[in-house]
Amino acid sequence: MHYYIITGASRGLGKALAEALLENEQNFVIGVSRNNTLTHARYRHQPLDFSDIAGVEHNLHKVFAPLEDAQKIVLVNNAGVIGEIGYMGQSKNEHFEYVFDVNVIVPAMFMNLFLQSYQHRPHCQKMIVNISSGAGQKAKDGWAAYCASKAALDMLSQTAQLEQQQLGTGVKVFSVAPGIIDTEMQEQIREAPVEQFSSVQQFREYKKQGALASPQEAAQKILRLIDEPQIARGVVCSVRDF
Repeated sequence: MHYYIITGASRGLGKALAEALLENEQNFVIGVSRNNTLTHARYRHQPLDFSDIAGVEHNLHKVFAPLEDAQKIVLVNNAGVIGEIGYMGQSKNEHFEYVFDVNVIVPAMFMNLFLQSYQHRPHCQKMIVNISSGAGQKAKDGWAAYCASKAALDMLSQTAQLEQQQLGTGVKVFSVAPGIIDTEMQEQIREAPVEQFSSVQQFREYKKQGALASPQEAAQKILRLIDEPQIARGVVCSVRDF
């Protein structure tokens, strides 16, 4: 059996990934999110609120079962938030805590426990796919917390891959930018005032011009990376590369 642990599986890219994977009878999906929007014989929902760090710490072990029959285990850290769009010096301090908790701290905890649980399993393919963003490589005004959190996720991924190579575990780690997807996050971006995000009109044009990928299209590219990891240029990569 192939097991996929997907965070943020209730909507958007996470849900599209889960639905596509469940089409194959050899796949079992463990979805981690606040709400459950999927019902399937090979799907298990684990409720977690990523903004509640104490709750995550208390319940995280429930996600990583022994999976004795696993031939392949993949963690997809997909859940993420952009937070309130606004300039530093005009934002609430709690905003940074919230964005870093969801985008960095919880994914790091998931990676850590995934590796503790499965890294030494022989005869089993093991992979971590962190959903990052081009914003982790390029600063955007109004997005300080989001840009910084995705840059941190990229470096976490690179360091984890370096360590796994040193240990010889065979675990593959990627941090992939999924492109611009038609999700609720994009709706939030388009509603930002121009004085808090100077490129807002460009993002409104993406929607008008039909330039946004559907979650299903983006999911297929992520699944191709999982099936053919050699297509990635490095640990930090983009779906535009393949």
